[in-house]
Amino acid sequence: MTGRGLYEREEFTAQAEQALDALCEGHRRGRTDLGGMLLYSGPAGIGKTSLLAQLRRSAVDREQPCTVLYARGGERSREAAFHVVRQLLQPALAKLDDRGRTELIEASQYDLVAPALGLVAPTVNAPSDPQGVRDALDWMVSQLAVRNGPLLVIVDDVHWADIESLNWLTSFATGRVAGLPVLLAAAFRPEEMPSEAEPLLAPDSIGCILQLHDLSPAAVEELVRNELGEDADDMFCRQCWSITAGNPYELGALVAKLKDRQLAPINENAGQLRELVAAGRGPAIARRLEKYGPDTYRFAYALAVLDNAIDPDIAARVAVITPSAAATAIQWLREERLIKDETLPDGRIGLGFVHPTIATAIYQSMLFPNIRTAMHGKAAAEVIDNGGSMAAASRHLMELYPDDDQLVVRQLRQAAREHLAVGAPDTARRCLERALQEPPADEDRAEVLFELGCSALLTDLQATINHLRAAMEASPGLSTELREQATLRLGQALGHSNQMAEAAEVTAVELARTEPGLGRTRLQAAYFMWRAFLREEPDGLERSRRLAELSESLTGTDSGSRAVRVMRAFDLTLRGEESAQVLALTERAFDRGRLAEGIGWTNTVWGFEIPVLIGLTYIYNDRLDLAIALFNQAADEYEVAGWSGGHLAFVNLMRGLALCRWGRLDDAENFLRDTLRKSDRLGRNTPLQWDIVAALCDTLMARGQLDEAVQLAEDYSFKPPFPPVMVVPDAPTLYGRLLLAQGRRKEAAIQLEESGRQLDAKDWHYTVWAPWSGPLAVAIADEDPQRARALTAEALKRAERIGTNSAVGTALRWCAAVAEPGKAVGLLRQAVERLGQSPAAYEHTLALVDLGAALRRAGRPREAADALEQGIQLAAQCGADGLVIRGRAELQASGTSPDRLHAIALRVLNEQERAVAELAAVGVPTQRIAQELDITEKAASRLLASAYRKVGTGPDGLSAVLGLD
Repeated sequence: MTGRGLYEREEFTAQAEQALDALCEGHRRGRTDLGGMLLYSGPAGIGKTSLLAQLRRSAVDREQPCTVLYARGGERSREAAFHVVRQLLQPALAKLDDRGRTELIEASQYDLVAPALGLVAPTVNAPSDPQGVRDALDWMVSQLAVRNGPLLVIVDDVHWADIESLNWLTSFATGRVAGLPVLLAAAFRPEEMPSEAEPLLAPDSIGCILQLHDLSPAAVEELVRNELGEDADDMFCRQCWSITAGNPYELGALVAKLKDRQLAPINENAGQLRELVAAGRGPAIARRLEKYGPDTYRFAYALAVLDNAIDPDIAARVAVITPSAAATAIQWLREERLIKDETLPDGRIGLGFVHPTIATAIYQSMLFPNIRTAMHGKAAAEVIDNGGSMAAASRHLMELYPDDDQLVVRQLRQAAREHLAVGAPDTARRCLERALQEPPADEDRAEVLFELGCSALLTDLQATINHLRAAMEASPGLSTELREQATLRLGQALGHSNQMAEAAEVTAVELARTEPGLGRTRLQAAYFMWRAFLREEPDGLERSRRLAELSESLTGTDSGSRAVRVMRAFDLTLRGEESAQVLALTERAFDRGRLAEGIGWTNTVWGFEIPVLIGLTYIYNDRLDLAIALFNQAADEYEVAGWSGGHLAFVNLMRGLALCRWGRLDDAENFLRDTLRKSDRLGRNTPLQWDIVAALCDTLMARGQLDEAVQLAEDYSFKPPFPPVMVVPDAPTLYGRLLLAQGRRKEAAIQLEESGRQLDAKDWHYTVWAPWSGPLAVAIADEDPQRARALTAEALKRAERIGTNSAVGTALRWCAAVAEPGKAVGLLRQAVERLGQSPAAYEHTLALVDLGAALRRAGRPREAADALEQGIQLAAQCGADGLVIRGRAELQASGTSPDRLHAIALRVLNEQERAVAELAAVGVPTQRIAQELDITEKAASRLLASAYRKVGTGPDGLSAVLGLD
């Protein structure tokens, strides 16, 4: 749209200005939570680009201008990984020196994100985690917003963004924009928007989709008269609207042609309008080019192949024309209003099409595939000859016609390695799929399939499984070394997709054909690992026996032997064997205090399963200090390596589990909730998510948040039938405990009985990971007290064989729960003593409160008060709010004086609860409390409710409890 402005777009420009005003003014006042989105939707030529251009000018022309990042998707650049991201960020980075760039990009992430941004060449030794790259980009743009904000991010034609940029843009917009001084403005054609962008288009409080419409006849009439003269005929104006359907781009192009030809806007000339409009559409553009000769249309074809921001010298070489012929072509194409000047990434002036529809029309007019293929081939050669990477050339290589060219196969395989190295597995996969179509030589086909399977390992487990199976079945086949790698990675893909039995079977088949040696040992360890993860295993006892024999036969220090010993230690843990023996075996996985070479967190042969099993062994053998240190080491290594997807999620699950066992329940809940949110983007019903839900449900129950635990289980369908794999903590047992906590004793008994039967069948007698017998005893105690006591006695015997203080102390507490009258106090004193020597602070707290309650019932109130007071204080430190409330009720029932109750109440409130309570006690309303403490009103209400429960009073008694006038 030309002339005096944007017609019938006042509403949209006003919204944009309002959003920009709010962003800039809020930033001036020091606010950061200003994030917003403007998404312009409509077909080609509707005026989206014009609105974005006006918004960009407005941001730059302000008295305190915004920092503007701009990019545009390209129809033929969708195969260029991070193409849009580089357009956005390279200009901002170009203004900084090396030190400034390193400071902007956190030092630990520079090596990860710099190759994706094109700042350095990628190192192709190992693939980068795509989630890690996205997180590093989040950090970088967040820093730009904080340091140079407010920030306006504009992405035009986002429907043509490359998949890597689109994935990052979607996650950043939906997860980070809200808390930053950032306004994201994007334009797209809804009919071409890919499915990956669906979260971007979902209704959201910080964004809105603005649907653009065609111009009305009145607007067209106004525009025509403004441009061609006030005396334009009514019928002529009506014809302009009718022929263009009110499309702003076509209308603007038509008016420009009318001006060039100096046609008067009268009815007699209306018959020429249709021809002029048609000349700007599809094949007619190509026919217009023909009159300028072959050099011009070859140059135009080259421009269409290269897409946008084009170096004219490169276009001339792709078109195979002389520089003078190129200069003539540029002049004619400008006169035809087909191309315009565009700024190249290095600041030089290049070329671009006036509108994407022109590029599309010219590209599609190349009717003969050999012409298009030849130009893409020449473009790829130009990239390579000018020192560009194979990854940069790959978008052209993928357009070549398959021709049994082994050079193209090698180039595409190299491009795939480079794409993987910058965190672009989807583009790498497409390169390898195209290489298979070439096709590769027979002797290389299996390797290409192997590489294709590995490229999808972090993004598409089923594709990984299919390709790796095909690679192992191909003839000629893989080398011995690659077959071993393919087997191990296929096992990982099957295991992570909830197919543990299949993972074990695949490994067993390869194991049978592998000669003795290090490779065979590694496969044996992997086989036993996948079998160990199966909760329902028909021959578990036999597997355990064979694992013991193998462990005793291996005396070396290679990674396979160490892995087998780790498996043996974990198996002994689940069997409930002596803890000292287990820890001695686990220690042999280390070399000078660190995980031995070959079984570390970032090792690509095993994955993270072996060190995770070491951590679990520590957690369930009262070495939480070693477990936390091990998982913190993993987080550090993953941060350096840039692995922040499923790997880091699993480590954070383990950290949450260890914190829960340690009694740091609030920290555990925060870890697990954050990890659960991130796991949703990795897919529902994965083994990882089952573990997270189980651990979080267990933590919520310990905190006394039963309703939330029940809701969580319902939201994630955490109920029978459970998957046949091991879940930490044990899923069927945990579900039985959840039923018991709700008072559904009969259902709980049935569930726990079945859980115990399955575990006994496998000879898994560990009483802490799957504590089924104690809760079952409580569930049946009223109906069958004798059996209940027999169950807890057997559990105590098993705990004493393990020997850890937490196992024995917990078993004693369950014994006390169903003991004969008069015996509970003695058992609970023993439980308190053993648990007090363990790191299981929450279990210690439970025993103290149980002991206080038993002493009160035995008529010993003074002793009861001492135990309860200690238990309440420890429960408050643990974050076990429900236990605080229960202990306080027992303390009140024991006849403790109000003054002592008040003193205890003050000690059990945490810092936030105390601050909220003090304000509420002097009559400050909840809304104002939230404002004064800079928290949400919902958070203030929750904290106040928690304070009321802990101190045992309502608003009227709060002042007295806190000692306020």
